[in-house]
Amino acid sequence: MHQPPINAFRIIESTLREGEQFQGAHFSTADKLEIARALDAFGVEYLELSTPAASPQSAADLRAVAAMPRRFRLLTHIRARLDEARMAVDCGVDGVDIYIGTSAYMRQYSHGRSLQEIVAVSQEVVAWLKSQGVETRFSTEDTFRSNLADVMTVYRAMDIAGVDRVGVADTVGVATPLQVYHLVSSLRHAVACDIEFHGHNDSGCAIANALCALQAGATHIDTTVLGIGERNGITPLGGLIARLYTLDRTLVAKYDLPALRDLELLVARKAGIEVPFNTPITGCAAFHHKAGVHTNAVLKNPTTYEVIDPADFGLRRSIDVAHRLVGWNAVRDRAAALGLALPEETLRAATARIKALADARRITLEDVDGVLRAAYAAEAGAPWA
Repeated sequence: MHQPPINAFRIIESTLREGEQFQGAHFSTADKLEIARALDAFGVEYLELSTPAASPQSAADLRAVAAMPRRFRLLTHIRARLDEARMAVDCGVDGVDIYIGTSAYMRQYSHGRSLQEIVAVSQEVVAWLKSQGVETRFSTEDTFRSNLADVMTVYRAMDIAGVDRVGVADTVGVATPLQVYHLVSSLRHAVACDIEFHGHNDSGCAIANALCALQAGATHIDTTVLGIGERNGITPLGGLIARLYTLDRTLVAKYDLPALRDLELLVARKAGIEVPFNTPITGCAAFHHKAGVHTNAVLKNPTTYEVIDPADFGLRRSIDVAHRLVGWNAVRDRAAALGLALPEETLRAATARIKALADARRITLEDVDGVLRAAYAAEAGAPWA
């Protein structure tokens, strides 16, 4: 199947904005600076912080990050209000992300504005921000439950107003990859500015939706470390990196890939959580091989069952031998690691003993090593008990 090409894209890292909305997250100023430095070292192009209108400390944190040595461009996320725009610029940001709800839900229960009022107030805020020389994005909120004709009307008006990019937001995680592709593709033909995608993960589609947005012509993707955020969060940084890596490694060559693991551990610690076992690339099970057929193939050629090379991320694969599913090739590899040269017949017999032990109880690597050392001793004439 033909895969549409992905052109140059940039990551808008929102751990310090969307991530602050994660259950239990409370980042101090020192936490934010530490996370910001780690994200800067990783190489993200943008960092987005919470609006300064949220609290006096939020404004102070924004100023602190603005003052630090950095390569990323600093953004904050505000409502379509002039007072919030002025506060943002006063904090020293490089860009401002404006948003306003366009779905019937948002227009009725959130801000209560008509489509014409949305356009008028947004044009006023965009014009003022552009007069201040800051990068400006306009995003509809709850895009995928909005009327398509309505959002296209608003996007075209904002494009004419001179925004640097428009944002598509799957605010409640309801969109499917095909819906994302069609909407972004249509938008790509309707506006000349860049396109940003913000996708929530309520139904587990955030990574797939972000990929389809890029394939349809999006230029910016919002992420957070480990995907933390409101409810189930948004597109995880590591998951997006993994998805793009498997398509074309050059797409993510601009990032410091070996830094990903420490970055995720840092944010997990600050958020009071563990890195989930099934996290792409860095989860404890990501490069763990157990079944005999799998381990045999991986020992011969890792790409048989690995689409990602752990070495590119400063990681190593693990071959599990302490279980009933183990194959003799994996046992041979473990024996070699211990410096024990054993003939195939003995290795097969040792494997049968390991399986028998594992059928009786949960065993450990020490149990396996004990069997192998006993087999080696038996080869030298000692009894194999």
